[in-house]
Amino acid sequence: MNIIVTGGAGFIGSNFVYYMLKKRPKDKIICYDALTYAGNYETLIPALENPNFRFVKGDITDREQVAKLFRGEKPDIVVNFAAESHVDRSIVNPDVFLMTNVIGTSVLLEACREFGISRYHQVSTDEVYGDLPLDRPDLFFTEATPLHTSSPYSASKASADLLVLAYHRTYGLPVTISRCSNNYGPYHFPEKLIPLMIVKALAGEKLPVYGDGKNVRDWLYVEDHCAAINLVLESGRVGEVYNIGGHNERANIDVVETILKALGKGADLIDFVPDRLGHDRRYAIDPTKISRELGWLPETRFDEGIAKTIQWYLDNRGWWESIISGEYRTAYEKSVKTKLVYSTL
Repeated sequence: MNIIVTGGAGFIGSNFVYYMLKKRPKDKIICYDALTYAGNYETLIPALENPNFRFVKGDITDREQVAKLFRGEKPDIVVNFAAESHVDRSIVNPDVFLMTNVIGTSVLLEACREFGISRYHQVSTDEVYGDLPLDRPDLFFTEATPLHTSSPYSASKASADLLVLAYHRTYGLPVTISRCSNNYGPYHFPEKLIPLMIVKALAGEKLPVYGDGKNVRDWLYVEDHCAAINLVLESGRVGEVYNIGGHNERANIDVVETILKALGKGADLIDFVPDRLGHDRRYAIDPTKISRELGWLPETRFDEGIAKTIQWYLDNRGWWESIISGEYRTAYEKSVKTKLVYSTL
């Protein structure tokens, strides 16, 4: 099969690329990514050695580019990871999120409808459900939970989900959607909580923690997420939404303290800062549906996953130091000059 992975130079997308190259060695994986600030081409350089992998630089909002991509690659499956995803940035500049997350999704759906595909999969987020109260640990998000967004980011993702489902109902497009809890693991861009805290702690810098630090997130190790998406592609029912959660709830402050302890740093580095606007208090996913229908359960407990993640950042300083310095932004151009890349449209 030919599988287009949009946003494959980002955090979850790149992990999915490597997972699929290992899991489906006979399939061709085409990564399509605009290489915005959060897309790191350096992450994918090892994948270029695999003859079944191809990188194409392009924007999902560009109809002509996307049509050319589909004509050339003739995809059987499209998995859409491409999205602006940082809540803080969406508060400052919501237009970018609407363009990429909503218009970009519509462009992909139209291409899938025109060229014919066996499956379009939309990677979404638990943030479309809003939040849960801290004093009700018995409550969880299910696929039937009403959408109740809190930020321009989550509103744009919810809009995209509704559009995907509309294309299924109106045009019969074979679609699935997954909504995941907070991911963590290798290749996580160091603006998000866990990698940011690791990098700042290693530098001996203050660790900014929003509000009282008691906001709770359900943490999902990224490889477990990739395995779940692959199961949905293989066996998920068309037109359905599947929640993917880690059953690893932690308060933000507890996550930060875990990182500090693992790195031998003191709590004096914690710096409580004014809370984010509209900050959701608790996310918690009930993954019963995907477990019951597809047999998926998260394999990685948080204590194990965070230890592996911290060690990865210790072992791969060059990767994140290149991001901090900004040098990573030139990796693609350097590859073009050395003829490592031949796959621009």
